[in-house]
Amino acid sequence: MNVEQIKQRFGIIGNSEGLMRAIDIASQVAPTDLTVLITGESGSGKEVMPQIIHQLSSRKHNKYIAVNCGAIPEGTIDSELFGHEKGSFTGATDSRKGYFEVADGGTIFLDEVAELPLQTQVRLLRVLESGEIIRVGSSKVQKTNVRIVAATNVNIPEAIKKNKFREDLYYRLNTVPIDVPPLRARKEDIHLLFRKFASDFADKYRMPVVQLTDAAREKLINYRWPGNIRQLKNVTEQISVIEQEKEIDQETLVKYLPDISSSSLPVLYDGDKDGLSEREILYKVLFDMKKDMTDLKQVVRQIVSSEGSTSREDINDQLMESLYDDQEEYRLNPNYQIEEQGSSSESHKATAKPIERKSEAQRERTEVHPINRDSDRDDYHEIVEEEEESLSIADTEKKLIIKALEKHKGKRKYAAEDLGISERTLYRKIKEYEIDQ
Repeated sequence: MNVEQIKQRFGIIGNSEGLMRAIDIASQVAPTDLTVLITGESGSGKEVMPQIIHQLSSRKHNKYIAVNCGAIPEGTIDSELFGHEKGSFTGATDSRKGYFEVADGGTIFLDEVAELPLQTQVRLLRVLESGEIIRVGSSKVQKTNVRIVAATNVNIPEAIKKNKFREDLYYRLNTVPIDVPPLRARKEDIHLLFRKFASDFADKYRMPVVQLTDAAREKLINYRWPGNIRQLKNVTEQISVIEQEKEIDQETLVKYLPDISSSSLPVLYDGDKDGLSEREILYKVLFDMKKDMTDLKQVVRQIVSSEGSTSREDINDQLMESLYDDQEEYRLNPNYQIEEQGSSSESHKATAKPIERKSEAQRERTEVHPINRDSDRDDYHEIVEEEEESLSIADTEKKLIIKALEKHKGKRKYAAEDLGISERTLYRKIKEYEIDQ
């Protein structure tokens, strides 16, 4: 049977070189028992190749079973493929034959074979090597005579590098490879497929057949078709049902073609960037944060252990001075401005504009007010406020402190709350202004 007869028998539309080559290989390998691996993008029509292989083989009178490996839960796939014994797991109320037993003497098509768990891949490898299967929960070895045709839209060599697919299984499955080209590589077939689908939907819905203008046909042919034949079929059905005017121009057609270049749909990140996986990048960020915290703790310990830095106020002053003097990329100064310079795979870099250095006298006039302090904890937040200190301001401040103390009968806690400062700061001010209580 030649290629044209096969196309007619299986309803295949197209004359592209890649398609003709795939059909030719399928027809030549069909009379043998060689294992076949069919590769191609999703929706490109891979499922027709195992049917050609089965129907043109000596097994055509026996079972043909198509299994979508990606649609079966990982916990039950071994039972589905190889069967199980009664009581082998919860819910196994009876013994059951698997697909490899049912398809004995026939052909089994494993679609999306790259989705198989690694433990199931080991079982499948044994079937390919010796034709032996063992039911789940059994120790009895059974023989099966099954021709295996597998298909995938995954780059298996890349999956092998990521330890998601066994290399030995790949070479067993890939005895005869068949590559089904994507629709964008079959430009001469696109309009033929559109006409075939339009005719089928016209018969199905009892309406006139839609046709394309020259400009619309050109747009149809040059579109990328990421969903391949499946997407083309869906677009043709939508146009056939929705459009009242049966001659479709380019403007009308474009409404049914998603703009891939501007699509904002989320995508799965499955590759490495700069040699790092997504999880490794996240770990790196967390470790960098931990390192920053460790460095900050070391600075605090050094300040605490230094002479003359016994009080928390002194520690805070030295810590703020250390932060002002920090020359790292992230400087903790509330007054400095940050300008973004872009991003990298590790973190967003920032640069700071030069800031005016403070003199010793200016630092002494810097007042630190804790706003959230716990006596049993060393970590607390503070606000830095700068005050223009002069003689008149000092006098006014002294008067306010005296008035608050008199109002609350010398109780510093309530006087500090009334003044909006901490009790420790109030105590320091009392000593500074030599206020008698």
